[in-house]
Amino acid sequence: MLNKIIQFFQKAVKSPDIRKKFLITAVLLAIFRLAAHIPAAGIDRSSLQALFLGSPLLSLLDVFSGGTLANFSIMALGLTPYINASIIMQLLTYVIPSLEELSKEGEFGQEKINQYTRFITVPLATLQGFGMYTLLRSQNVISSLDPVPLIALVVTMAAGSMLSVWLGELINEYGVGNGISFLIFAGIIARLPVTLGQSIAVVTGADLLKIVVFLVLSIVIVGLIVFMNEATRQIPVSYARRVGRVGLTSSYIPLRVNQAGVIPIIFAVSLVLLPSLATQFLSGVGNPKIAQLANQISTFFNPTSLLYNFTYFLLVVGFTYFYTSVVFNPERISENLQKSGGFIPGIRPGAQTSKYLSSVLNRITLVGAVFLGLIAVLPSLFQNVIGVANLAIGGTGILIVVSVILEVTRDLESQLVMKRYETFLR
Repeated sequence: MLNKIIQFFQKAVKSPDIRKKFLITAVLLAIFRLAAHIPAAGIDRSSLQALFLGSPLLSLLDVFSGGTLANFSIMALGLTPYINASIIMQLLTYVIPSLEELSKEGEFGQEKINQYTRFITVPLATLQGFGMYTLLRSQNVISSLDPVPLIALVVTMAAGSMLSVWLGELINEYGVGNGISFLIFAGIIARLPVTLGQSIAVVTGADLLKIVVFLVLSIVIVGLIVFMNEATRQIPVSYARRVGRVGLTSSYIPLRVNQAGVIPIIFAVSLVLLPSLATQFLSGVGNPKIAQLANQISTFFNPTSLLYNFTYFLLVVGFTYFYTSVVFNPERISENLQKSGGFIPGIRPGAQTSKYLSSVLNRITLVGAVFLGLIAVLPSLFQNVIGVANLAIGGTGILIVVSVILEVTRDLESQLVMKRYETFLR
């Protein structure tokens, strides 16, 4: 298996166009990681490290951001404002008819929606930068109350977030794979040595049986992620063709079990952490009643609590159905089949085909949604099974890493096939 992967990438690198895309992607990732190590001004480093050591929530955010938050670099906000803006835009397309019509206009419409998303990202990044300032100020990480340092920090955070978005879009256009997922992937990989070191340190402190359970579960989870990412339900389709005489040609519609990929988990993380961040801020206010209420809420809604993980699970399931409905439209597929003379055997064209596709899609999406939800709450399951706390391993990180690798592989395969067709046509 490993030899096949190596041979595949060797073939890909031999192509000048793909080699150029690899080079552009590597340069953009290097710029992103370099900017991630440029510290923001006005931060007390020792207080910041003490805050992260005492907060499981912020440690979780740091792992997801690729270490930019613990260093509090200019990229500390990362892609979170853009992800939140994407959620808002996709919700608005269901509410505003003009945006819904725009989303159906193909590449032009998608480009306009992306432009609106970038416009929304700027104020969101500014608000989140101010929220980050107030959080750090309440924890005595920032001592200055002057307006100039405040404005400088907020502008720096917003500019770093927009730089991340710009680099992601450059990878989309000139590089390999999805730029946003690729940058998150790069951050997780950059933190991988630290994360593995912490996990090994925790597990080696346990007994031999727990170490074996940890290793077996890790291998099984990676295998399940690969299996679920590649699993498809093939819907047979027949086309009427006249070749000398009337006949039928057969094909199929591949419906992926995990149609939404890693996007639902990324969306869910952006929302599920908001209450915890709010309580983290409120616990440092001067009013003792508000601080006490915030402490009680944080006790029930910390990353290891049942309420937190149940909410996280439901958000992932909900976003999986929502995003699947965005990327796969049964009515449009049914209409295209009818126009091209295709039909599903035993199903009437038109409304019946759309209803059948929706029914099948809902059933397989349920499996994919539950799987993604279980992956999202994986750290808590690991801690309960192994019986150790602060285990620095996350199913979300594993899923993103594996999914991005598989996505890049599929992208390269399609480009190699196109190269072969171009050579044949010449």
